[in-house]
Amino acid sequence: MKKAQMSMPLAVTKGHGTGNDFVLFADPDGARELTGDQYRFLADRHRGLGADGIIRAVHTVASPEVAHLLEQEPAAQWFMDYRNADGSLAEMCGNGVRVFVEFLLAQQLAVLEAGSTFPITTRAGIVDVTRSARGTYQADMGRWRFSEGEYVVSARGLEVARPSLAITVPNPHLVVALASREELESLDLSLAPVVEPVPPAGANVEFVVPSDPLVVDGVGVIHMRVYERGVGETQSCGTGALAAALATRHWAGEGAPNRWRVEVPGGTLGVRMFATEEGEHVSLSGPATLVFDTVVEI
Repeated sequence: MKKAQMSMPLAVTKGHGTGNDFVLFADPDGARELTGDQYRFLADRHRGLGADGIIRAVHTVASPEVAHLLEQEPAAQWFMDYRNADGSLAEMCGNGVRVFVEFLLAQQLAVLEAGSTFPITTRAGIVDVTRSARGTYQADMGRWRFSEGEYVVSARGLEVARPSLAITVPNPHLVVALASREELESLDLSLAPVVEPVPPAGANVEFVVPSDPLVVDGVGVIHMRVYERGVGETQSCGTGALAAALATRHWAGEGAPNRWRVEVPGGTLGVRMFATEEGEHVSLSGPATLVFDTVVEI
């Protein structure tokens, strides 16, 4: 007779960044990597805690897939092991990285003074996070690029399929421009948009409407909704906000600003493009909120 598997207690924290919510837990030595079913249980909004993604905090040195990044940045002691709600791996998460740092500080696993920068290891490389005096965070997401391929997106609520702009930053994104706020709000994203051809690694799909006027006090303003691969529609997507701002700047042409405000259902995110020696970088700023701590049997 097969012996039943024994459940184990797991201390977790629920947090969110502009409504993009996560379950986080600390596993410094890499001893508690969960199964796909366990990740899905934690993210399940009916049977688990409910989240858009799961974040495991593990020492970089204890993570073979990213330990080599310590040669690049020895101070990047913590790896943000991010999983989508369906248990699949993701390169990283723009909103999640802010919540991750807030979690490390709350758990007294790290110290970060206002104005200081903290390097985080992700599957997409090192992300530098700066804490402001107001308690918000700005993350330098590094270089971005236009992706190869031309993709057409169909979604319930759109009369015809729309072209998209493919951007990697560092997750893959397809950005679709819409004509009005009414068109944006009438989208039914309870079903996944259909992308043709199918992107080889999947993609998040952002639907964007420019504000009128587009630029206010030197800052571009756009409204966005997003369908995230492996999750569904979310209240916010950090790397999606970056892609949406980059696409809108591209469409706006010469003279478009390098600072943007992205309005999402869950709040407001800031995007900034800036030059570096290795090429243009893009950063994301916004709040990070921890909601509660609990222990679950898993």
